[in-house]
Amino acid sequence: MTSEVRIDGARLWDSLMEMAKIGATPKGGVCRLALTDVDKAARDLFVRWCEEAGCTVTVDKMGNIFGRREGRRSDLAPVMTGSHIDSQPTGGKFDGIYGVLAGLEVIRALNDAGVVTDAPIEVSAWTNEEGSRFAPAMVSSGVFAGVFDLEYGLSRRDLDGKTIGEELARIGYAGQAEVGKPVRAFFEAHIEQGPILEAEGETIGVVTHAQGQRWYECTFTGQEAHAGPTPMRTRRDALVGAARVIDAVHRIGLEHAPLACATVGLLQVRPNSRNTIPGEVFFTVDLRHPDDATLSRMDRDVRAAIARAAEELRLETALEEIWYSPPVPFDPACVAAVRAAAEANGFSHRDIVSGAGHDACYVARVAPTAMVFIPCEGGISHNEIESASPAHVAAGAQVLLDAMLSRAKA
Repeated sequence: MTSEVRIDGARLWDSLMEMAKIGATPKGGVCRLALTDVDKAARDLFVRWCEEAGCTVTVDKMGNIFGRREGRRSDLAPVMTGSHIDSQPTGGKFDGIYGVLAGLEVIRALNDAGVVTDAPIEVSAWTNEEGSRFAPAMVSSGVFAGVFDLEYGLSRRDLDGKTIGEELARIGYAGQAEVGKPVRAFFEAHIEQGPILEAEGETIGVVTHAQGQRWYECTFTGQEAHAGPTPMRTRRDALVGAARVIDAVHRIGLEHAPLACATVGLLQVRPNSRNTIPGEVFFTVDLRHPDDATLSRMDRDVRAAIARAAEELRLETALEEIWYSPPVPFDPACVAAVRAAAEANGFSHRDIVSGAGHDACYVARVAPTAMVFIPCEGGISHNEIESASPAHVAAGAQVLLDAMLSRAKA
């Protein structure tokens, strides 16, 4: 399974550290929200590196970037890899971008070795994977896979009312290529974003499945009133309602442990004045589980908790499930290719289920897909202290290269 082509771990690490300067934060992380000027700067650097590696670069109408290294046979669909450039507001310097630059390193290593593959090799950078500026997450790979239509994708708005389409045009990444094309196979390298690999001393996670997810947006509307003269029993406090739901969401996650995750991550209180009873609260709910039936039970329980809080506190409710991504089984042959590459290189490994969503989850609907995980320190991600070791970064890229080569043969 191992090839004579070897990735350059030092070069990959240097590229990661150079990219991390764009949007760098004081605590050592990055802030590269999708389609901001900082995201544009990172995209520009990636495009330049792709072109310097001899790739043809195309951008589609969702702003997804593809760097293509031609193969011996132009009639074959590409073997593709990639991830995302955007980050959380307080993100780390490996989440997403590791998969993009590991893919670029695959192409650089093939160039170094003078290897011509049968199928073309492509590295992709997907727009707005995180969903931290525009909801839902993974929207552009979702359009690529036909889960969302193009109009839906371009119309997603941030909290200031700006759309993806408007911001793509503003930063110069409103591409002309149609969204979606045949893909022979897709592999995504990523940090685990959890503690399992590090705790068990494994170098490679062979990702067999990804958890299902449901995202909700809820607004409780009560009545603003003076915090002093208004008796407690007559209040219609929207924030108390949200607090009850937050506690219920946490309990629901614990009830379906150890695989369940349940989170309220965003809260907006109006009028947000210290001596006024909150009249309106907007909040989000994020539910995850690898079993769809269990995820449906969690959905039922959350809806019941919201209805109960609204009834008891006399609140009006607006609830919308804005995103549902079912559990994803990855392609057995691609998963086997990742496992074989890890074994052939002598890397310790284990099968693992992804607790996070990734662009690979949507690409899996239209192409054979698998993922390669490497450990991250303490299992911490979506945090400025997120860290990975140079050795693990290099190992994951080598497994990625060998797995891709096994699928690039005619």
